[in-house]
Amino acid sequence: MVSRSPGVPVGVPSPASPAGLGGLARRLRALPPSCGPVRLVAVDGHAGSGKSTLAGRLAEALGGAPVLHLDDVASHDALFAWADRVLEQVVAPFSRGEPARHGVYDWVRRAFREERVLPPAPVVLVEGVGAGRRALRPHLACLLWMELPAGEAWARGRRRDGPGLADFWDGWERAEHRHFTADPSRPYANWLVRQHPGGHLVLPGPAGPR
Repeated sequence: MVSRSPGVPVGVPSPASPAGLGGLARRLRALPPSCGPVRLVAVDGHAGSGKSTLAGRLAEALGGAPVLHLDDVASHDALFAWADRVLEQVVAPFSRGEPARHGVYDWVRRAFREERVLPPAPVVLVEGVGAGRRALRPHLACLLWMELPAGEAWARGRRRDGPGLADFWDGWERAEHRHFTADPSRPYANWLVRQHPGGHLVLPGPAGPR
């Protein structure tokens, strides 16, 4: 009999260390492509839950996997109305085995100021609130959900951004609540990820591991 922590299946990355993320990275690389030659992997969760940190560390474990940050394709006028932009600028080119090119939004100047190119790498991470939304799920190889309650995540985000963005956060919380009420991601997550002292803990999600 193999001894293991409750809720952590054999062979699943356990309390996070570089080796644990390495195990998750191996699982992701072994998945079948989901968008042309690319395995699109969503990193979703509430704002402030630690998605960017996880995506950065997982990208390193994957040997430098490209990361699409949804903050780059959203805007003040379209906090969540960016799905068509991602489908046209990212999913469609990847499905043809071509590089994706998307605009990068400048949140200070309130305009798209530059273009970023993403190669059709074996694994590409899509990081941001709503990454596992209905419109993108058919093109995903795997959905990861940062397991932190909304209130805790938002409080962390507010502390991070400071009082100068309090009004933005007030509007954001309402918009995020509306989005996840209409189009939840967590029920479709393959893995739930919790921050853990020293790293991350990876657990099976509601949709079952891949």
